[in-house]
Amino acid sequence: MLALVDCNSCYASCEQIFQPDLRGKPVVVLSNNDGVIVTRNKEAKALGIPDLQPYFKIKDLLQKHNVTVRSSNYELYGSVSTNIMTLLETFGNSIEVYSIDEAFLDVTGFNNLITHGHDIKNACWKQQRMPVCVGIARTKTLAKLANHLAKKSDRLNGVCLIDDIESWNKVFSKIDTGKVWGIGSRISKQMKLMKINTILDLKQQSPKSMRDRFGVAVERTVNELNGTPCLKLESQPPPKQQIFSSRSFSNKITTLHELNESIANYAARAAEKLRGQNSFTKRIYVMIQSSRHASTAYNNSQSVPLLYPTNDSRLIIKAAQKLGTRLFKDGIDYAKAGVGLMELSNRGIKQADLFTPQQSVQSELTMNTFDGINIRYGKGTVFIGSQGIQRQWTMARSMKSPAYTTRFSDIPVIKL
Repeated sequence: MLALVDCNSCYASCEQIFQPDLRGKPVVVLSNNDGVIVTRNKEAKALGIPDLQPYFKIKDLLQKHNVTVRSSNYELYGSVSTNIMTLLETFGNSIEVYSIDEAFLDVTGFNNLITHGHDIKNACWKQQRMPVCVGIARTKTLAKLANHLAKKSDRLNGVCLIDDIESWNKVFSKIDTGKVWGIGSRISKQMKLMKINTILDLKQQSPKSMRDRFGVAVERTVNELNGTPCLKLESQPPPKQQIFSSRSFSNKITTLHELNESIANYAARAAEKLRGQNSFTKRIYVMIQSSRHASTAYNNSQSVPLLYPTNDSRLIIKAAQKLGTRLFKDGIDYAKAGVGLMELSNRGIKQADLFTPQQSVQSELTMNTFDGINIRYGKGTVFIGSQGIQRQWTMARSMKSPAYTTRFSDIPVIKL
């Protein structure tokens, strides 16, 4: 049996952990550069605050209802997520961290799964002040569905067990196929043309016919809805095949110096992720673009192969900046840039010969030291000089809360 534990309105709940006076009040969190609303807690939803709306368009509505607005604080959210996942490990035989706010647990063999689900829910609140819902079922798809029901029904009190699948058919007949994990809006629309409108309709389809029409992923979904596991628990996520890092700027960039500074930072971030999954890259991709609404709209990208596979930030930054220089045009107000690492390979697999250059041992030792210092003393303690120091272009987060858990100066103080 599998349990899916999902944090409720994760980003907003993280903000409420260290500001308990916000509990029970409407809170929304904005995307990068304070662009659009990406998280609303239930109090904000109850006020009719729409999701994914540009902040500037509904600023007056938020002020009218006294809604607390926060910029994204990824350092805080990542730290809270790590604590939650560490706690969840104690409630299952194994864990798959699916995203920053979701994890699957193998709870096979645990007695009274409803009680176990409530124990998980209570522990997350008592130890981390994080509200969660728990869905438990035989397959991942059903566990996702159970979690959805746990969030929607007050009667379930945050925990839903789908054990006897057939007994849930009446409920399944009232839920749209678009709510099923893996069925996107495009496929859902196509299914409606075939009169497959509800989860019950989908569950009763022939898996083979669904495979012929929509592919193997939908075939697996039908099998999983009928209780046949097709998706295994992955305790170690597979390494990514490509790594990208990109952001919009807080202010428009017009100079090559600032553009290359931003590219160096995105390349450094991507290289750090690359080393984190123990991979090398053989190809660098860079994109730059102006605002789509600018009178001189510009969007361009290029990629180049490297001499040999590497994970050295210095080489990656150098190659990325060469591309940035090649793409740069005067007279453009640049709004966004990004760096991609492609043709990734496992660091342990090398096809070397006498005539093929490869990354030196010294280079690897330098990067290990580089990462070790930043892990021990905090991100950004050491960085490549071309990343710049002032960085006026970094994204705007004017309503960001303190880094309560990752910066000594921001640790909350309690006065007795």
